[in-house]
Amino acid sequence: MEAKQLSEKRLEKYKEILLKEKEETQQIINAINDIQKRGSKDGNGDLSAYSQHQADLGSDTDESERRVYMLDKEINTIKLINNALKRIYDKTYGVCEICGDLIPANRLKIIPYAKYCIKCKEEEEERKRRRK
Repeated sequence: MEAKQLSEKRLEKYKEILLKEKEETQQIINAINDIQKRGSKDGNGDLSAYSQHQADLGSDTDESERRVYMLDKEINTIKLINNALKRIYDKTYGVCEICGDLIPANRLKIIPYAKYCIKCKEEEEERKRRRK
């Protein structure tokens, strides 16, 4: 039985896509970090924690929580991209980690760091739903 894998040319194409996506994701992370470093200061340098109204403080807290959620999501994306790049170097990229079939190109185009084919991903999500 012949091992399934993508051609060198296609692996190189996906490597470029992943590296570009990694760079864009890193820029988002850097922007969020810059905002977080500035803290709750407004344009005048005043701390918004000294807002005149309690609702303003609640809005600031909500925004901060949203940024932390986005930061966590983007960091997770970087991890997925790094894992996909490792699979490119191992020549296992584009092969479903569950069934071993090739992942369709249209799926990799949308989610270049996908580890599973659509069928296996749906089954995995269904198993997760049943466990809850």
